[in-house]
Amino acid sequence: MSSMIDAPTVEVLAAEGFAGELLRPADPGYEEARRVWNGVIDRRPALIARCLGGADVARAIRLAREADVPATVRGGGHAVAGHAVCDGGILIDLSLMRAARVDQRRRTVRAQGGCLNSDLDRETQSFGLAVTSGVVSHTGIGGLTLGGGIGHLMRKWGLSIDNLVSCDVVTADGRLVVASEEENPELFWGLRGGGGNFGVVTSFEFRLHALGPTILCGMVAWPMDQAPKVLGLVQELAAESPDELGVVAALRLAPPLPMVPAGLHGKPIVAAILTYAGPVEEGEAVLRRVRQFGRPAFDAVAPKPYTAHQRMLDPGAPQGLHYYWKSHELPALTDDMIGIVHEHAARMTSPLSLVPVFMMGGAVSRVPEDATALPNRDAVYNINITAAWQPDDPEPERHVAWVREFHKALEPYGIGVYVNFTSDDTPERIREAAYGPDKWKRLVALKDEWDPTNFFRHNANIPPSE
Repeated sequence: MSSMIDAPTVEVLAAEGFAGELLRPADPGYEEARRVWNGVIDRRPALIARCLGGADVARAIRLAREADVPATVRGGGHAVAGHAVCDGGILIDLSLMRAARVDQRRRTVRAQGGCLNSDLDRETQSFGLAVTSGVVSHTGIGGLTLGGGIGHLMRKWGLSIDNLVSCDVVTADGRLVVASEEENPELFWGLRGGGGNFGVVTSFEFRLHALGPTILCGMVAWPMDQAPKVLGLVQELAAESPDELGVVAALRLAPPLPMVPAGLHGKPIVAAILTYAGPVEEGEAVLRRVRQFGRPAFDAVAPKPYTAHQRMLDPGAPQGLHYYWKSHELPALTDDMIGIVHEHAARMTSPLSLVPVFMMGGAVSRVPEDATALPNRDAVYNINITAAWQPDDPEPERHVAWVREFHKALEPYGIGVYVNFTSDDTPERIREAAYGPDKWKRLVALKDEWDPTNFFRHNANIPPSE
């Protein structure tokens, strides 16, 4: 397959006006460019097309079709399943496309498809503005947004897709189109939650909201044996808290970070990562309930730059570790569920693993279920069971087994799965749990219209009808 992408073919692509970089396996920079966040993924594309704009993307798509080789798309390369890269095909790499421009008058930002969360935050916070983005700064906004866009601000302003105004898209046949409520509205519906199934989004336009640059945020943690009580508190917070309060509970071994007392490093903890999307003075009163709960092992909540808060979790998700995860969306945290979470989290097999529990609700739940392709707007929590281990770990199977057993124990309670947190999930689970029958039918119809040959298939795939 890779023999179809030979040197003369690459030369022709360059001569036709490809403006970015073209890397073949023997070229300098190829080895670094083919790597993605999850170090488990070790695939070798025949060509890496590092695009500078929509025209480059269209040329790369046409080459892949003419050569009859698969094509993948890389934004931030953060998907745990490694969808961004395949063996023997063309990697359409957007990582050079990281510009973002704020329109202060309209309170919008136009961000290229290769932008990372850090790029988006840097530009928007320069104007005291923000949009819901991810919780790790080196996550790409492309995959994050197309799958939904969970983040610290979602209870106040909704998911990333709920703030999306328009997209520039390159289709499977190499056309450049716009998707918005006014242009190609059905495609726009599908892009908001349907993942990368319908085209390559080369730029996103988001609505912005006044926030920062300083907000009240940070982490409070307790010993792991307090997990049942802390998760019980989170259940109360979901029902009673204002939309401004964002909470991510996390169960893990305490990392060796400056905020964590040295004597606690490596000890099992349950933490609450708190974000208040409002005035600091108001946040002090709202967060007091959490900060004074029980006897915290440490409290690192303080007024700080929003951009610093967005980088806080980066050390726990470094590039190149080996990762495996599975996820559920949950309607509540009952005593039985809390017991399962505590029991299995206490048995985690790697000191690098963690279990984040995202508190949903608020603005997320008030978007009509049929407004976007994203389902399960009534989910109150999202739990992502994440195993992480060093590349030289001699027994990776035990970490994978821990995730699978934990996930299976929660299956009776799950009401769906967030598509961005899928990994080796079956096609049936993607169809039934990530979308459901009604949305699936509508998404397949979109696939038939925009990608009838399933060119964009290296993803949580929505195949066309047979």
